Amino acid sequence: MNALRLLRRALPLLALLLLAPQAAHAVVKAESGVGFPHDASLDGHRIDWLINITGVFVAILFVIMCIWIAWACVKHGRTHAAEYDHGDAKKSVTTALVLSASIFFVVDGNLFYWSVVDLRDAFWNFDTPRENPETVRVEINGRQWAWDIRQAGADGKFATADDIVTLNDLRVPVGVPVYIQIGASDVIHSIFFPNFRQKIDAVPGTINRLWFQAKETGEFQIACTQHCGVNHYLMEGVITVMTPEDYAAWTAQAGRISTLAYDAEDPSTHWGWEWKETD
Repeated sequence: MNALRLLRRALPLLALLLLAPQAAHAVVKAESGVGFPHDASLDGHRIDWLINITGVFVAILFVIMCIWIAWACVKHGRTHAAEYDHGDAKKSVTTALVLSASIFFVVDGNLFYWSVVDLRDAFWNFDTPRENPETVRVEINGRQWAWDIRQAGADGKFATADDIVTLNDLRVPVGVPVYIQIGASDVIHSIFFPNFRQKIDAVPGTINRLWFQAKETGEFQIACTQHCGVNHYLMEGVITVMTPEDYAAWTAQAGRISTLAYDAEDPSTHWGWEWKETD
């Protein structure tokens, strides 16, 4: 009886221990609407269209397959005499090849073709941010477990005293390209801007790049989508899209603060690199 009473008293504690791991997870910020995260970028519609049209093709194939299975069940009932076929007849092979090729070229071919077009015309078209004099250039360094963000100050050069250095806080103006170079100092991370349909790995020893252009102001999520350690779920930041006037005021103030706070003897703040264009 004493053992039973002790077990009953311990049950709430056991339940708490079992539920605790379930509560320790990364919470994704809620977005308005249903479906994809809100698209706040100039070219995000390209990604959404590809996903949507592929979903339409898959739904059509699913309906056709259900109808085919239903027809086979009705036609080949208990009264239907079994027909044994190895499926290697010329007609069977031709039918299978034609159907497979048609599905592949319509679904996968469409996805491949428009992916290449979108990469060429938009996402990998780095001439767009390079040729725009208003482009905002940003260096981001991923580390366990935060995003170090650096923007050039008034001198227009990186890794100098007036650099604007923030933690998990990226601020950009609306309506101009944002050109990002990204690296990592420990393990592989992957920076993700869900509202701008952009994601790329941050790899130690390598500088990767991406660009996007915001079409509206607001605050949006920055996430890490590569498991990078026990506190991976904490690696979250905010990108704030501002009006050009607010952005100019912020950079002026942040640049002055950075200059005053600059410490030449603190190597941890000197992780920036000289910006170099690559093809």
